[in-house]
Amino acid sequence: MDMDQIKCVEAVDRYKTFLEASFHLDRSQSSVSKSIRRLEEELGVILFDRTTRRVELTPAGRDFLEYGRQILLCYEGILH
Repeated sequence: MDMDQIKCVEAVDRYKTFLEASFHLDRSQSSVSKSIRRLEEELGVILFDRTTRRVELTPAGRDFLEYGRQILLCYEGILH
């Protein structure tokens, strides 16, 4: 797991689509999708329920993002 993967999860949750998240992260949609899929494989859980119309966090995804946002805040604090 790395900061980039946490940022991807946060962006997809915020913008509700992989495409919008990719625009805001300045990455390709496939790159964001692959990053999250690798994270899900590493953790052994599904973070998002994906349909053709929407993307929504699973309960495990909500738990992950709660801690992930804390990690991102700490990381940003260290950088400043």
